[in-house]
Amino acid sequence: MSLSAAPSASASAAAPLREHFTRVVLPLWRGPGFNAALGLPFEAMQGDGRAPMPVVRYRAMACARQLFVFSQAGDTAHADALFDALRRYFHDSARGGWFYSVDEKGAPLDTTKDLYTHAFVVFACAGYGARTGNRDALDIVQRTSALIAERFAAREGLLNAALDAAFTTVVGTPLQNPLMHLTEAWLAARDATGDVAFDDALAQLGAAVERTFVHAPTGCIAELPLGQPDNRLEPGHQFEWFWLVRRAGALFERTGLDAALTRAFAFAQQHGIDATTGAVHAALDENGHVKDATQRIWAQSEYLRALATHDDAAIQAALPQQIARFRERFLQPHGWFECKMPDGAVARADLPSTTPYHLATAYAALPV
Repeated sequence: MSLSAAPSASASAAAPLREHFTRVVLPLWRGPGFNAALGLPFEAMQGDGRAPMPVVRYRAMACARQLFVFSQAGDTAHADALFDALRRYFHDSARGGWFYSVDEKGAPLDTTKDLYTHAFVVFACAGYGARTGNRDALDIVQRTSALIAERFAAREGLLNAALDAAFTTVVGTPLQNPLMHLTEAWLAARDATGDVAFDDALAQLGAAVERTFVHAPTGCIAELPLGQPDNRLEPGHQFEWFWLVRRAGALFERTGLDAALTRAFAFAQQHGIDATTGAVHAALDENGHVKDATQRIWAQSEYLRALATHDDAAIQAALPQQIARFRERFLQPHGWFECKMPDGAVARADLPSTTPYHLATAYAALPV
């Protein structure tokens, strides 16, 4: 196939993914995956997509991800219901911020103030507010972002991963993943509000990530701060960061993140892809040896997005084949396979409510 044919071939390969999302995934979470009595998405559905898994909790992050998905899908009515539920169940009106989870009746369960959760509240409300013009959502974006900067602040421009309900005790020190999703959230907030204050916040955050997490020999962003024992490199996160850094553009120009993630992409592609199936491994060590061979669907979706947005035409040319592999290995008529092993065994059979966010963001980057 010539390089000039790659975009149209990729668009043709991507069309069935979008059709599956519209015909299978979205109806699942409007219908049996949605608890109409509470107005919340179930945490997960059984593998056949017919009934929810036993309910033990509902997370704010899961509700926020669904809010983003249905906002982007243009289903304003369902997005409105999710936005109302997010505020009703998870906002801590007494102490500020957002609870991690509520129980099966909607009462606060885990009242930890979790950065990952707060990042997704900002991200989802930015997407919802931008699509609908809802001023309450955009106000949440601003207030929650200010709270994050103040309450989660740690050393050297980093942010703690978690605090107790009153924001008085640190219960989780800085980690890569919440900071990555905060980067994603503040990029969305910048677009939704036009507030240039997010430019400075993102520049400072990018510099802090580079200082603390970038593994110099590979350019990869580690899961834990450098030097901590049993650290790991997740190929899926390298692909995710690659896309975010490209999206941030000039905001990170004073950091070395662009050059680092270009090397990280190459390292993850060389060491983190199963040679037989073409699927992305879960984790590597710092030498590129596989630590966890599980193939999670979110990592596959991030690989598709990174391939689609790479500026090397030869790398983009691999996209149609990778889309075909993804479709064959991870999609099924009533949903998807969340996790597989290299031999094809299903390692996780349920359908989490958080996965459509990964599919939606990946598919949005694929050629049309």
